[in-house]
Amino acid sequence: MAKAPVLTPRADDFPRWYQDVVSKAELADNGPVRGTMVIRPYGYGLWERMQQEMDARIKRTGAQNAYFPLFIPQSYLTREAEHVEGFAPELAVVTHGGGKELEEPVVVRPTSETIVNEYFSKWVQSYRDLPLLINQWANVVRWELRPRLFLRTSEFLWQEGHTAHATYEDARDFAARIHRDVYGAFMRDFLAMDFVLGRKTAKERFAGAVNTLTLEGMMGDGKALQLGTSHELGQNFARAFHTQYLSKDGTQELVWQTSWGSTTRLVGALVMMHGDDDGLCVPPRLAPVQVVVLAVKDDEAVLAKVREVGERLTAAGVRVQVDDRTDTPFGRRAVDWELKGVPVRVEIGPRDVAGGTAMLVRRIAGGKRPVALDALAALLPAVLEEDQELLLARARERRESRTSEVTGVDEAVEAAAAGGWARLPWAALGPDGEARLAEHGVTVRCLVTEDGAVPDADETPGNVALVARAY
Repeated sequence: MAKAPVLTPRADDFPRWYQDVVSKAELADNGPVRGTMVIRPYGYGLWERMQQEMDARIKRTGAQNAYFPLFIPQSYLTREAEHVEGFAPELAVVTHGGGKELEEPVVVRPTSETIVNEYFSKWVQSYRDLPLLINQWANVVRWELRPRLFLRTSEFLWQEGHTAHATYEDARDFAARIHRDVYGAFMRDFLAMDFVLGRKTAKERFAGAVNTLTLEGMMGDGKALQLGTSHELGQNFARAFHTQYLSKDGTQELVWQTSWGSTTRLVGALVMMHGDDDGLCVPPRLAPVQVVVLAVKDDEAVLAKVREVGERLTAAGVRVQVDDRTDTPFGRRAVDWELKGVPVRVEIGPRDVAGGTAMLVRRIAGGKRPVALDALAALLPAVLEEDQELLLARARERRESRTSEVTGVDEAVEAAAAGGWARLPWAALGPDGEARLAEHGVTVRCLVTEDGAVPDADETPGNVALVARAY
């Protein structure tokens, strides 16, 4: 009788495969309250690496980290009508505290535009105070009716940036810089993620924004996932909160603003974009553990050599973990590391010690081969870079091969139903066609120009709509 696979095959049931990977790779568990999650150490290690890298990129733009309260007076949200309408179904509202009914209900932070503006209006007095560039790392709560770990949870972790500028042009350019040079470069160069940079339609943009820039990635099943967004808020929140400054000409002017965010959804995207039937495939630049050195048997010489190799590779700048847990069968340990997607395994047994070699097993490129122990430190950096590039190339090839050029709504729906994306002229779609797509569970993920660039405006005749089913 054939042995049951460790994971549900992706082709049989992609959502079940995803849940299997999250569980068996020890990324997260469901929390006790529906829609919450417990992020386990390995999953949190991935998020920490993402956080560290992105934080450095954000700070290079001149933004500084701050922190704003979790609880927001309900009245703050009502000041910007479109904003409160957009978030109303997702709000968690506290009405009692300390055993008493509160004089005013407070909202558990769904996003921070309102409370940030309350303080921006105090901090900004003159043109000399601008631009004001703030970021915070925090948790937010948006009550989710159909939760799925990392992808849609009622509480999740994120960074949210908020900025104020003297001119529309400065705010517009900063939102585009975050979109392209922070999020885009980070996801491409660090996470090996392929995506499309685009502009949301009026129907899909952030509540209260005048423009939303997005990064859309194709997952392994052909569905789209929004990876991050950067919003031009215009003067909507500034007007509601009287966030203004004294200009050089001595006149009072409203500021122009942006906000932008990315979340722990990126961990779920990592699973679905790069994973396979054996589990995770973690990009080497991201991986908390790039190389695991495994002892094949409980042998004194083997254990000594495994530890020696681990120290040598660590000294060479490789992130290494030594697995000398010989009380657990070798096969089980190898499968566990494969599930976790560690890019390289170096396996050492008695014969390897005698021959001065190790078995090099590559998770991403596949295959195994013996390598001289003395050559490992020089060889591995190049192997890891090859695998980083391979993951990006695979993701890009998937998107390009599964994106169809179509001319109408019916063809777009067929392409999405077949597990792909479709491109069609916005002029042939428009808001009416967008509504027809939604009837079939298909959405316009973003608008791009004919050559794939980010368009300046929604209504440009040459714009192309990229449509798909989405998570």
